[in-house]
Order: sequence, then C-alpha cells, then structure tokens
Amino acid sequence: MNITITGKELKATDAIKDYIEEKLARIKKYFADESIDVTVTIKKENVATEIAEMYVSVKGVSYKAVTEDKDLYAAIDKDIDILEGQIRKTKAKREKMMKDSSIKQMNISGVAEEKAVEDEVIKSLSYDIKPISVEDAKLKLSERKGNIFYTFVNVDTGKVNVIFKLKDSNNYGLVEPEA
Repeated sequence: MNITITGKELKATDAIKDYIEEKLARIKKYFADESIDVTVTIKKENVATEIAEMYVSVKGVSYKAVTEDKDLYAAIDKDIDILEGQIRKTKAKREKMMKDSSIKQMNISGVAEEKAVEDEVIKSLSYDIKPISVEDAKLKLSERKGNIFYTFVNVDTGKVNVIFKLKDSNNYGLVEPEA
C-alpha cells in the first residue's frame, strides 16, 4: 500500500500518520495482493474545522471521500467509512455482473442443446380458416410481410388450400388437395 499524506495549514504528525495507516488496514482487506495507492490530504479551515480528503486508487478504479469535522480523527474515521461503503458497493456490483454473465452463458449453452433436437414439432399455431377466394388469399399473404404461406378455405371448391410465395418473391404457388 502506497500512502501519501499531505498537510495544508496543518502538520501531519507521526501520531496522525500512524492513525491513518491503522485505519487504512480496513480498506486493504478488500484488495488482497493488489497494489493500492492512497493520497490523504489534511487541512485546517477556519479555527474549529478540519478537513480530511482521501483518494484510493486500485487497478484504475478510484474512490474518493472528503469530510470535515471539529476533530481530525473523527473526519478520518468518516472518510474510511465512506470509502469502505464505496468499495463494498463496487465489489457487489461486479459480483452480480459476473453472476449474471455466468447465467447468460448457461442459457446460451442450453439453447445449443435445444437445437440438437430433430424430427419433433417444436411450435404449433392454430387459427380460424375462413372461406375466401384465391385472389383475396394472395392479398392477405402480401399484407403479412413475415409470412411465406397462408392457409384458407377456397370459396370455389370448399377445400383447404395453401398459397405461398415463390423464391423469386414476385410469384405465388397454390397447393390444392385432389380428393
């Protein structure tokens, strides 16, 4: 842990430095073997107000806490509490993202297994078939952009027919039962 302590209008005594190092041990436990850079600035504002600013940087992620109090030690304690909360929140977010991504991976592998199923009816639809002419069926099919076929009862024959778009997308085919 690299700690830089700076005092502005206030001298950073050995007691203050030791106290800050002791309190930063709470932060260090969240980052096992990682390099932590800490910048602490202590300053006196007015006669009765002291400010403690702490910046913690780990692997490109920065955390910041600035508090003021009548007692410098109390301001340092508040900063440590704020930093600890920020670190816990960030770690919880990362763990949740990792968990969600593993669930997504699981879902993707599950979809691959479903594609392996063959020769089974996967989806079925049902709808009313109305008696209409072949020309009306052609119009209905052209209205439905995503569909490539349309099933209907032919008014002329009274039998179920299927009209479908040919691969050239300009012409249609008609399936009529013989019997």
